[in-house]
Amino acid sequence: MSVFDSIVGQSQAIETLKKASVAAKTHSNNQEMTHSWLFVGPPGSGRSNLAIAFATSLICPNNGCGDCTDCTTARLGNHPDIEIFATEGISIKVDDIRELVTRGSWGASISPFRVVVIEDCDRMTEAAANALLKSIEEPGSQTVWLLCAPSIDEVLPTIRSRCRVLSLATPQWRDVAALLQREGIDATMAAFAARAAQGHVGRARGLATNEAS
Repeated sequence: MSVFDSIVGQSQAIETLKKASVAAKTHSNNQEMTHSWLFVGPPGSGRSNLAIAFATSLICPNNGCGDCTDCTTARLGNHPDIEIFATEGISIKVDDIRELVTRGSWGASISPFRVVVIEDCDRMTEAAANALLKSIEEPGSQTVWLLCAPSIDEVLPTIRSRCRVLSLATPQWRDVAALLQREGIDATMAAFAARAAQGHVGRARGLATNEAS
């Protein structure tokens, strides 16, 4: 089972990322891979989950097989070469980014890459964005930056111009219902939850599991 199998309604973006993962491992010069990415999409589109799935595919010897030790460790959130930064605060401060940049420069420990995922990068202050700028302009050969935001307009132009942008859409409710059924939810409940959540995967899963219990 691929690490991308739980991502709903983003087939084009997934295909792009799979090609990039393969290109990264083979050191291909076909421009499929870059070291700075920006995932944009509305709440529920799965932008952070897709970024983490891509991060996992980069550290996995089999491009995100979902079964190996690297994939399992990444799924549990404690792989040494994947760092996920999320904030509960209103903004991401410059000191937070400076620390991330320092850790990102260490290089990979057991994998081909060190991958840093920044959720809600639109919350970065201007000073924080400037602290990140040089790292995404000239990342180390082993470092990959994956930034996530609700829309491209909420990201500073200096940041977004230096990233490859992947635009995600809200999944169709039928796709969300199909995912819930694969997870063991009754078809009627899956359809109800997916419709009620308006394509938001996490909300639909919560509705379905709460109702089922």
